[in-house]
Amino acid sequence: MSLSASVAVACAPLTAGAPAGSPPAALGSRARPAGEGWVAVVDDAAVDAVLALVREGGRRIGVGAAPPGLGDGPVVLAARRALEAARRRPARLAVRGTDAVAAADAQAVLTALAVLLARRSAAAWAAVDLLAAGATRAAAAATLGVSRQAVAQRLAAASWDLERELRPTAARLLDRAAG
Repeated sequence: MSLSASVAVACAPLTAGAPAGSPPAALGSRARPAGEGWVAVVDDAAVDAVLALVREGGRRIGVGAAPPGLGDGPVVLAARRALEAARRRPARLAVRGTDAVAAADAQAVLTALAVLLARRSAAAWAAVDLLAAGATRAAAAATLGVSRQAVAQRLAAASWDLERELRPTAARLLDRAAG
């Protein structure tokens, strides 16, 4: 994502009235209380933050996008509106932005990523985490005590290549959603 967008991520417990607890690490040090949950302006780290929250589970997620230079108010408001809309979405994730069509497209891609991540097994996550940290497939196989073919099978089952293609697509769409 470029600096042409301001992006905020909000999250709240799935269960209404549940305590929000401390801010999730995925939102970083700029997280602040927002109603029943938390919100943070994350800009370039938006996709990473959303997917980290998806992986943790147990939360609704709202993403807001607005043009930069307006202060945090508009983008935080968009994220809070998205968080409210997430109540009614099957994946409990919504996106709101200045450009509604691009926001809907970003929402579709992020939802697809959320579904993909939710279906991963622990074994697939272990392989993905090692490769994401920079390990080669051979090194991942040695660390996991399996063959390189087993690592390849885990990555295929995890749709790792598809995730790597969709992440930048989601970031570009969030940038467009800002208007």
